[in-house]
Amino acid sequence: MTAPPSADEPLLLTPGPLTTARATREAMLQDFASRDGSFIAINRSVQERLLAIAKAAESHVCVPLQGSGTFAVEAMLGTFVPRVGSRVLVLVNGAYGRRMVEILDRLGRPYQVHETDETVPPTPGDVDRLLARHPDVTHVAMVQCETTTGLCNPVEAVAAVVARHRRALLLDAMSAFGALPIDARATPFTALAASANKCLEGVPGLAFVIGARAALQDSAGAAHAVSLDLHAQWVAMERDGQWRFTPPTHVIAALATALDLFEAAGGQPARLARYTENCRVLVEGMRRLGFEPLLPEAVQAPIIVTFRQPPAFHFEDFYARMRERGYVLYPGKLTRAPSFRIGCIGAIGPDDMAGMV
Repeated sequence: MTAPPSADEPLLLTPGPLTTARATREAMLQDFASRDGSFIAINRSVQERLLAIAKAAESHVCVPLQGSGTFAVEAMLGTFVPRVGSRVLVLVNGAYGRRMVEILDRLGRPYQVHETDETVPPTPGDVDRLLARHPDVTHVAMVQCETTTGLCNPVEAVAAVVARHRRALLLDAMSAFGALPIDARATPFTALAASANKCLEGVPGLAFVIGARAALQDSAGAAHAVSLDLHAQWVAMERDGQWRFTPPTHVIAALATALDLFEAAGGQPARLARYTENCRVLVEGMRRLGFEPLLPEAVQAPIIVTFRQPPAFHFEDFYARMRERGYVLYPGKLTRAPSFRIGCIGAIGPDDMAGMV
């Protein structure tokens, strides 16, 4: 259990930013020069360790970017989807799938949408039929864990269908990377976008894309923006290890320490096990209090849980009272029902969840 929470130092039971370990925060007390060899070595090590989590070192490269996870998603779509001769099938069942649609629309990249209810994952059969019916679709984009609800989408099964049709899979793995498994050797994907401040338990300000080396090599000139050009960023880092523009040095140092803690605790399997137990304690405790989760257990990811609001429930009052006791919760994001969300991730354990309920 972490130190007892208080209004001054609350636990962040959110999908990120989230509660981090003291050692991770203390790593930001040292200043680094971005072109100094010591920082370049830290940055290179972080890239290699992120690739190792995805079992992708043989086939992919890791390209870090300044900014939030959405920066990485936009960079991924803008770099890996050509301006001409492409069409993206976007699988939508929440706000973050819709955000990819918004990005593609702004980029002027052709796309079509397959949308299911916010509680329903797409089926591999549906994707199979859509790809057979639309040979002009070149890419499929989907969210691994849809933070709108906490729903876990069937990435492995969809990836197999996409690979069989010889199309490219683009993943928003923001709320999943580091906890939910992803293995590039068994789950073919062209690119995956994630960030430091979710299941890796780093701090905000750094995002990254793990992209297939061959596809990235072919993407020169495709990007719509200079600062979001993954190909140019990769070429620069391969040349001398340096960022093209000022990097978030303190954030990268914090992520290096967060990865030390991640690996020492047992890596992705151990992270998933802790979050799964957090989720179990949370759901059981909330049920005892009369709150029901939105999703069935079969599709609930142990990342964030959406709870239905009971009649005459005022989330703002509930939030304020919990905040006074040292727990920061999250409002709902459903389009069809009043709800609120409680996160299971961060440097917290089952005892912390039990204390909250």
